[in-house]
Amino acid sequence: MSDLFAVKGKTAVVTGGSRGVGLMIARGLVEAGAEVVISSRKLEPLEAAAAELSKIGSCTAVQADLSSQEGAVALAAAVRERFDKLDILVNNAGASWGEPIDSYPDKAWDRVLDTNVRGVFQLTVAALDLLRASASAEDPARVINIGSVDGLNPPMMESYAYSASKAAVHQLTRHLAKRLASEQITVNAIAPGPFESKMTAFMLENPDARSLVEQQVPLGRIGTPEDVVGLTVFLSSRAGAYLTGTVIPLDGGFSGC
Repeated sequence: MSDLFAVKGKTAVVTGGSRGVGLMIARGLVEAGAEVVISSRKLEPLEAAAAELSKIGSCTAVQADLSSQEGAVALAAAVRERFDKLDILVNNAGASWGEPIDSYPDKAWDRVLDTNVRGVFQLTVAALDLLRASASAEDPARVINIGSVDGLNPPMMESYAYSASKAAVHQLTRHLAKRLASEQITVNAIAPGPFESKMTAFMLENPDARSLVEQQVPLGRIGTPEDVVGLTVFLSSRAGAYLTGTVIPLDGGFSGC
């Protein structure tokens, strides 16, 4: 049974891996024995995260801005220098922008969509040769996109570009899955609910606001690192090899109850 959920020795890239959900996922994969590359725009916290994870296992930092095609191509090239194949690509890097509807700026759409949607597509394409080198019928290569419950249900917050971008990630996931299934590359999405991150800090660091959020989750709590790591390892292991084109809410029932 342990082999069913094993990822030891697999190679993985986790974008936005220096904090929040990305760091949770990266830590979980490192602890499970994967060789992990994490990326982020900001070098100092990225290197600090990689140094911390390197005490546990194999982790390398590569600075990358995935809001441009050049950034995606550069990250794929850096991974290619380290690995001759890529087993797991976790497209987690993201941006958000909140502002009232009457003043919501056009630049918010460019920043958020460039990173959250275009970046996912461009990095996946840039890394296709590495994913193809890993892929087999018995053990497909895996692409895991991080969406959001905000892409499933309209959020209360005025984050128009963010919610639209995550809905786009979910549909892009399905489209890529259909195209890449014949090449033995699975593509799935995780749609997290409330987890500790920079994006949710304004809510979760305030005890009253945190309590309100928890009351809206049917299971009555905020997501933990074990929750997202468990699902990621499942999707990355033999246990998840026959799953593709899915968007899995990881939200304690928030979007479905």
